[in-house]
Amino acid sequence: MTSHRPRGLHGQTVETLASRILSNEFSEGSVLDLPALREELDVSLTALREALKVLTAKGMIDARQKRGTFVQPRTSWNVLDADVMRWQIAGTHDPGLFDQLTEVRAVVEPAAAKLAAERATAEDVDALGDALERMAAAGSDPQAMVAADLDFHRLLLTSTHNDFLARIERVIAIGLAERDKLVHNANPSDDPVPSHREVFDAITARKPAAAEAAMRALVEKSSADLNQVEQRRRR
Repeated sequence: MTSHRPRGLHGQTVETLASRILSNEFSEGSVLDLPALREELDVSLTALREALKVLTAKGMIDARQKRGTFVQPRTSWNVLDADVMRWQIAGTHDPGLFDQLTEVRAVVEPAAAKLAAERATAEDVDALGDALERMAAAGSDPQAMVAADLDFHRLLLTSTHNDFLARIERVIAIGLAERDKLVHNANPSDDPVPSHREVFDAITARKPAAAEAAMRALVEKSSADLNQVEQRRRR
């Protein structure tokens, strides 16, 4: 559902390099000094190159003869890659990224809820209900709340039984997780269960139009909650 975070020395090296690129310590077009990096990070040249291969596959860096290894412009990054999304959202704190996420959700999720009301199996409904119950049981535990919330939205998309929509959950989940952390930590008393229950009840009742409207209202509330958090930050 979420991105795979590589572990161990290899994973740490990838994360360190990505963080420096996101912070503009390694700006677009800058050439990386591999021997100096190898010494600074205390890794073998082979290990460093393996980490660079990961970032190359994500479009963040490239290598050319006579030029060396350099940072690619952001327009070349694979922005739909789960790790790239996570790094951008966690590293830049750019509210514009959340605005774009909200736009994607507003396009996709209401339509997905409508399809789920038409196509969800009994197993799908049970799984959605379980996620909703875990959301209600999470109380003031932000981590449990976020996990249950992500499961609900993932299951909603898979309940459409449309393979393309099911894959979109990878795009939504990373941003939604970071959004949830901000909102639930800032206002743990806010209860997301009622808005999700309206979506669930409409799907269970096989009411596509009601499910679509309930999900649209949920996304609008999600956006409003995030805007409140951003306004508090600016103050």
